[in-house]
Amino acid sequence: MQDVYDLIRNIERVYDSNTDFQVLKDFERVLDELDLYVYANWQEGELASGPHIDRHWVTCRFMWPREKMPDPEGGERLLDYDCKVKYARSSLIKPRKIREPGDMRPGTKKGKLDREPIWIVEIQMPKSLIADIYTGYQEQKDEDTEPTTISPDTLDQAPPEETETEAGAEPADTALDDALGGGDTGEEGVL
Repeated sequence: MQDVYDLIRNIERVYDSNTDFQVLKDFERVLDELDLYVYANWQEGELASGPHIDRHWVTCRFMWPREKMPDPEGGERLLDYDCKVKYARSSLIKPRKIREPGDMRPGTKKGKLDREPIWIVEIQMPKSLIADIYTGYQEQKDEDTEPTTISPDTLDQAPPEETETEAGAEPADTALDDALGGGDTGEEGVL
């Protein structure tokens, strides 16, 4: 059973710790790289608890409303990468919005507590998988930001333009005919 206060404390803990926040971003990067979000309702999940960092594993628990269960095929996809996935039915305790006097708890001005049915999905991911995906991400980022090897002096200079006849090239139609096997012989080329 989850409580709204537990969720708030977990989010505060993640934001207060740079390590937890970085691990959570890496965890999400793995889910994104494995294309988990193409499966129904996986995009709608909210962090319920975690990340809990162990020696070889990182564990996060996510929640969904009961009517929006995440597609189990997404969980099966994670199993192919040595992740452990557990589904559980639970409930979330939330205070009721006060619209009439009957919505308040007796003796207080606070709303009554209601239970909303939810799904909890616990994902245990190996640290080695997170490291592999992060390494691939860094390599891709390095390729995208690699500096140019052209010096700034040569950027302003344009290469001299040559016409086709100056360079000794044949007109485009003749070169195409030769490539297809035709040319001056009058035969048609066969593809």
